Amino acid sequence: MALSELYTKYNRVWIPDAEEVWKSAEILQDYKTGNSVLEIQLEDGTVLNYALDANQELPPLRNPDILVGENDLTALSYLHEPAVLHNLKVRFVESRIIYTYCGIILVAINPYKQLPLYGDAIIHAYSGQNMGDMDPHIFAVAEEAYKQMARKNKNQSIIVSGESGAGKTVSARYTMRYFAMVSKSGSKAHVEDKVLASNPITEAIGNAKTTRNDNSSRFGKYTEISFDRRYQIIGANMRTYLLEKSRVVFQSENERNYHIFYQMCACADEPEFKDLRLLRADEFTYTSMGGATSIDGVDDRAEMAETRRTFSLLGLKETFQLDVFKVLAGILHLGNIQIKSKGTDTSSVSTSDRHLATFCDLLGVSVEGLSRWLCHRRIVLVAETVVKPVPRERAVNARDALAKHIYAHLFDCVIRNINTMLRFAGKQHTFIGVLDIYGFETFEVNSFEQFCINYANEKLQQQFNLHVFKLEQEEYMKEDIPWTLIDFYDNQPVIDLIEAKMGILDLLDEECLFPQGTDQNWLQKLYNNYLDKNALFEKPRMSNQAFVIQHFADKVEYQCRGFLEKNRDVLYEELVDIMKDSKFHLLSDFFQAEEQVPPLSKGINVRPARPGLKPANKQLRTTVGNKFRNSLSLLMETLNATTPHYVRCIKPNDEKNPFEYDSKRVVQQLRACGVLETIRISAQSYPSRWTYIEFYSRYSILMTQSELGLMDKKQTCKNVLQRLIQDPNQYKFGRTKIFFRAGQVAYLEKLRSDRLREACITIQKHLRGWNQRKKFLRMQAAATTIQQYVRGKRLIRQAITAEMLKQAWAAIVIQKYCRGFLVRQVYKLVKVATLTIQAYARGWLARKRYRQMVADHKAVVLQKYARAWLARRRFQNIRRLVLNVQLSYRVQQLKKKLEEQSRENHGLLERLTTFANSRAQDLDKLQRLETELSKSINDRKSLEQREKMNKENTDQVILQLQAQNDRLAQEKQDMERRHADSVQEMKDSTEVLKKRFQEELGREERQRKIVENNIEIQKEDYEKQVEAMKEENRRSREQNVSFQQQIEEESQVNRDLQEQVLQLTKHVKMIPELRKEVHTLQTQKDDLDRKLKQQRQEAGEKISMVTRQLLGGINDNELLARIIPENPEDFGEDGEFLFAYEALREASRVMEMRSQAQKQDNDREVQSLRLQMDHLQNENNQLQKLFQEENNIKDSIRQEVARLAAENMVIPQFKQQVSELQRHNQDLEARITEQAAEMKGKMEDVSSSLRSSLEEEGLQRRLLEQQKAEFEREKAELESRLEEKEEGNTQLRKQQQAESEAKSRLRLETSRLTAENMDFEEQLDMKDRLIRKLQNQIKSLLKVENANQNQVSAVPKEYLGMLEYKREDELRLIQNIIFDLKPRGVVVNMIPGLAAYVLFMCIRHADYLNDDAKLKSLMSSIIDGIKKIIRKHQEDFEMLSFWLSNTYYMLNSLKQYSGEEDFMKYNTPRQNKNSLQNFDLSEYRQIFSDLAIHIYHQFASVMEKALMPLIVPGMLEHESLQGISSMKPTGFRKRSNSIYEDAELCTISSILQQLSHFHAVMLQHGMEPGLIRQAVRQQFFLVGTVALNGILLRKDMCSCRKGMQIRCNISYLEEWLKEKDLQASGAIETMEPLSQAAWLLQVSKSTDEDARQISETCTELSPVQIVKILNSYTPIDDFEKRVAPSFVRKVQSLLQDRTGSTQLMLDTQYRYQVIFPFAPSPQALELIQVPHSLKLGFLTRI
Repeated sequence: MALSELYTKYNRVWIPDAEEVWKSAEILQDYKTGNSVLEIQLEDGTVLNYALDANQELPPLRNPDILVGENDLTALSYLHEPAVLHNLKVRFVESRIIYTYCGIILVAINPYKQLPLYGDAIIHAYSGQNMGDMDPHIFAVAEEAYKQMARKNKNQSIIVSGESGAGKTVSARYTMRYFAMVSKSGSKAHVEDKVLASNPITEAIGNAKTTRNDNSSRFGKYTEISFDRRYQIIGANMRTYLLEKSRVVFQSENERNYHIFYQMCACADEPEFKDLRLLRADEFTYTSMGGATSIDGVDDRAEMAETRRTFSLLGLKETFQLDVFKVLAGILHLGNIQIKSKGTDTSSVSTSDRHLATFCDLLGVSVEGLSRWLCHRRIVLVAETVVKPVPRERAVNARDALAKHIYAHLFDCVIRNINTMLRFAGKQHTFIGVLDIYGFETFEVNSFEQFCINYANEKLQQQFNLHVFKLEQEEYMKEDIPWTLIDFYDNQPVIDLIEAKMGILDLLDEECLFPQGTDQNWLQKLYNNYLDKNALFEKPRMSNQAFVIQHFADKVEYQCRGFLEKNRDVLYEELVDIMKDSKFHLLSDFFQAEEQVPPLSKGINVRPARPGLKPANKQLRTTVGNKFRNSLSLLMETLNATTPHYVRCIKPNDEKNPFEYDSKRVVQQLRACGVLETIRISAQSYPSRWTYIEFYSRYSILMTQSELGLMDKKQTCKNVLQRLIQDPNQYKFGRTKIFFRAGQVAYLEKLRSDRLREACITIQKHLRGWNQRKKFLRMQAAATTIQQYVRGKRLIRQAITAEMLKQAWAAIVIQKYCRGFLVRQVYKLVKVATLTIQAYARGWLARKRYRQMVADHKAVVLQKYARAWLARRRFQNIRRLVLNVQLSYRVQQLKKKLEEQSRENHGLLERLTTFANSRAQDLDKLQRLETELSKSINDRKSLEQREKMNKENTDQVILQLQAQNDRLAQEKQDMERRHADSVQEMKDSTEVLKKRFQEELGREERQRKIVENNIEIQKEDYEKQVEAMKEENRRSREQNVSFQQQIEEESQVNRDLQEQVLQLTKHVKMIPELRKEVHTLQTQKDDLDRKLKQQRQEAGEKISMVTRQLLGGINDNELLARIIPENPEDFGEDGEFLFAYEALREASRVMEMRSQAQKQDNDREVQSLRLQMDHLQNENNQLQKLFQEENNIKDSIRQEVARLAAENMVIPQFKQQVSELQRHNQDLEARITEQAAEMKGKMEDVSSSLRSSLEEEGLQRRLLEQQKAEFEREKAELESRLEEKEEGNTQLRKQQQAESEAKSRLRLETSRLTAENMDFEEQLDMKDRLIRKLQNQIKSLLKVENANQNQVSAVPKEYLGMLEYKREDELRLIQNIIFDLKPRGVVVNMIPGLAAYVLFMCIRHADYLNDDAKLKSLMSSIIDGIKKIIRKHQEDFEMLSFWLSNTYYMLNSLKQYSGEEDFMKYNTPRQNKNSLQNFDLSEYRQIFSDLAIHIYHQFASVMEKALMPLIVPGMLEHESLQGISSMKPTGFRKRSNSIYEDAELCTISSILQQLSHFHAVMLQHGMEPGLIRQAVRQQFFLVGTVALNGILLRKDMCSCRKGMQIRCNISYLEEWLKEKDLQASGAIETMEPLSQAAWLLQVSKSTDEDARQISETCTELSPVQIVKILNSYTPIDDFEKRVAPSFVRKVQSLLQDRTGSTQLMLDTQYRYQVIFPFAPSPQALELIQVPHSLKLGFLTRI
């Protein structure tokens, strides 16, 4: 399909814009060939007619929204500048993603904000992953380089470039940190730390603050990290390029000098920097030019500490560091030297300038020479040498040139020393180079530095173009696609213009040879050679001081001023000579004659891609341009010999605002760094590349049924493409991929969207038709029903007559009476049965309540006595415990006091002896001085000097004696205070124990009161029930009164009716026609009256009888009187019967009300009983809790008593020894008091003697002061005799040395005596322990003898659960049961834990024999054997599982048969008999517990290693829901060149199979279920954590369909847990974060309610993780919507108060704490049979 056919209505295009570079617009009318305008509408609604040029060049098409935001720019269907710019903007601004691939380039945009993307967890996540499997990252590039180096054994290079402030230095630092992390050597040298430590140093001396960047690298750096054959770091080497020396002496506004200067000024007050005489940074000229002496958020003092730390970490000596700081301080002082002008051509420097003096003092140079040659120059002529003064401007330039040269030499020296420290002794196998170099630069004023930088970028761009071209060719050849030549930009003409023979650099070097050469002459040569002759060289229109070069990125105008001076980089020879003569060796070494040594290549054998250019003259090698060209040539040779990887850093804005995107600045950098060139090369060929499987999965909807029926998916894809795209040149079929030209994927997406739209319309059509049919059928059924009812009503009216109604009414009456009779019969039966059941039930409840009350009363009595007994027992235990603790504590304190007192005594004696010796020496010296003064007056001067010395020594000794006296007094006070503190601590501990005991008594008292309160509450409940029953009786009486009132009202109505009947009878009698019959009627009436009277009497009796039967249970006389008349004969004719009827009805109503009231009473009674039961149940639970607390307290007390008994076993058995120790302590205390008194007396004597000596010395001092005046007159005469007296001084020194040796010998003798005393005390303790041990052995021998006698008397008839072996068979036992036992084979048919049981039965026998040596030997052998077998098979899962299970059984056996009550209560009586008798193995239990923990961690590690490769493919990549494809048209291709082709497909079934294998092995080895649950929980945590980390680091996993797939996979894991009955393990709870992440991918994300729901539901995800998932959410189809940035901000505002981890990744190394629950084994030891397959025939069952 032609590209022009895609310009149809509703499609969108990009049009140029002055502000935003490109704007999006929608086509309003289809484009036809030949149209001159394109009618479009902008996003703001503006309609525009876009004029086409003469070539009919259409604006670039915009990619569908589904393709926007891709990880790789080459995956876009339309590859052009606006698509790249928009994709980067969407990722950076909306998704907050800073990394994007562009083919082989990683584009890194500086966020100007700290992001949680570089932790150790992120490094581990990217380690071992293929490039392209995860989101773009600097770590992915580093991993790709490391992996290719390891697999192909080829050197690699990572080239990091970009503008200043784009983040080059940080990116290079992160790559080096990644290599240091993934290639840990494990050696003691810590080479990785040294490699990383070089970064802070180079940044301190080579980075500075600029207007664009606070930490801008002002030099280029190529770091080679060397690896050995195991691909571990063994060293590194660093090369630097083009240091910006001019920054040392000049900085622009708001810029700083190099960081190291400000760091030193910030630490000027530290002792190490006092001698440097540093000032504040704003007081030095070189650090205050830019006006900015600080950086926001940077502490220069802390940075200096880090710099010095890294100096030391690298191994650079402290002296070297101080020398470096001296040179740097000298540079600062050099900048402050004031050069004054003395006319137009003369200048001078004052020799009294303090900065000049400081500079010369620090660097060891001559003040006069420096001050002279800064302001003069020596000119050598033919016949003479002339010294010429220079003006102030040239003198200042000379000073600045000296500062620049010193700093440059210092920089090179530091780099050389760092390389020396990073040098390695072994042989380098491979290396990875990290190049941190400046990107293409263009400023308002461009000079020599920008020219060299852009020259380097031209060379790098050429290498990059060739490499991209080569990779494309390799890809085509690999896929067997015909290769067609691609036209790409070749910048070789620009490089030739700069570096070729007679090029710009050659002409510059040539001009530098002339002494009178100028920048203008050189520029004129350029105009003559290249203007109008080379299209890449131009002359500015408005300037004659500049030239223009057309670089690959842009045109750059260079100002020629300063080119020659910067290229020469010369320094006056006079100043060089002064520096050479410096006494400061470091500075003099800088300026020694440099030997012509070729640059070091660190043994790298490289061959250049093209021969390097040789300079035309030897003298040109000294220029800066020549040096830079040579170093750049060496760099290109290195890069050409390696596999390069490219990182392009982009600066999004100039204001350093976080996540702000300036399209103009970004597109300028994209053009300059080669990203758009890569896009252009890709767009010319086949940029979109899909594997056949991916194409089939995505576009199967476009296939016909016949095509889907083919088994060969590759052929199916070919058929579909040939049918859909008629032009075969628009695609190519490779071996594994399909290659598409630009725009074809967008066309396929359009076809797919159209097909889906048609399918949606069809589905909607059928669904709407089905709804309408359903509604019609419902209406039809309703109409039919209405018709049926209407017709039926009509038929009824026509068919029914009065006779039929009469018959129906009669039938109803008959039915009524018949049914009433039946119901009454049933009611009577039910009533009788109910009364019987109620009677029995109420009796049973009353008896039960009575029994419960009796039992409660008895329980209270028992509790009272039990608690009293427990309190007494607890008090006795605590009292014994307190006494034991007090006794042991006092013994220990007394021993410590004795030891401290003895040490203090020895120290005091030593001090006293030293004091006495020194005092005697001082007195001897004074006496000798007096005799010498009396003998000869000629020796007065020497005596005077000696007297002065003695005077000073005496003063010092006096001060020392006074200080020591004070210290002794202070020590004495400290001793007394410590003694008082110890007494007070013992009192406090006693008080604490008393308080604790009182608290426990108070707690028991409160429990007793609680029980009493419960009884009172029950009593009150019963009283409340009685009151409720009384209230119910009162309410029933009130209801009876209301019933009487109703009956009276009804009787009044009956009387009115009777009166009306009488009136009617009167009217009847008055009728004339009936007068004749009055007499006959009267007679008949009388007869009838008699009959009626009889009938009324009978009816009245029956009614009263029925009424009484109905009210049989009621004894209310008033009610009976009201309902039943007293005289049945008084019934009237009609009213009486009505009254009877009403009475019957009233009786039935009363019965109903009575039954309802009784039912309510029953319900209330049942409810009250339930409340009572609940209350009693609560009371019972509280009592059980109290009993449980009581048991816990008893257990803790029992454990504490057992522990103390184990620690103080000697105390209860040797009470006599305790009393002896007490007596001994009393003696010691008495002795201490005596010694203290003696010491006090000695100290008083010493102090008195010292006072007297001080008084004597004061007198002598006054005498000497009087003689001092006389001695001064003879001072001149005695100076000649000083030399003779020096010999006497030497003799005095020898005497002092001998005295000090004597003192040391005395001190050694004292320490030896102290040590002997301590040895004697230890021997006494050893003898005491030996006595106790012998006593224990005697007891054990007696027990054995008694046991032997019992055996002789009664031979046992059953086994004892022990195995006997000989000492010499111990090694065989360990060999057979530990080393030779295999989990597969014989172990399968054994009972679980058989090895542990066999070993424990051998331990039991050693305990039975009370053989301490045998038991220790066996336990040590078992532990060592298990450790060795674990170390040998540390990767064997079955072996680890087997020995974890057996170690657990061994630990349980040691607990179960330890004889402790806590474990014995779970045993059978027979098992309690098998408990250990003689030894306490609790220490070994701890050892076995630690060993089991170690085995478990290794066991978990092996499972994790097996599961780790399956998690991401099985949980995330595999599509377990068929028909729901999460593939998206990313054009995704495996970018890594180190991927293995044959990769096994992993699914969720693979994970389940691995888990089932683990579970089966654990069950086979009989592992305890609790341990199995913990292991499964740990593995599920790993699955959830790794899967969630994969989602966070993979944008392609953040989609709605992927969330459905993940939830489906989680459900499979839940079913597996149910199948294995492991729901109680808590494993599924560990996957809650993953489940919430999957839910977050599926839920709606648009409204405020959605944001609130997300914040409330995703409680297991941190805010950072939630925001990351929302930003990474990627729609799969056009029907889905992206997450709006405003919605993300809403969620962030709701989550801002949530506290939690700020880390993005979860810790996959986290381990849950393993717990080994005690589970007593039901296995009887005496029933265990040892299989013959174990070859343990040398064991004998006892």
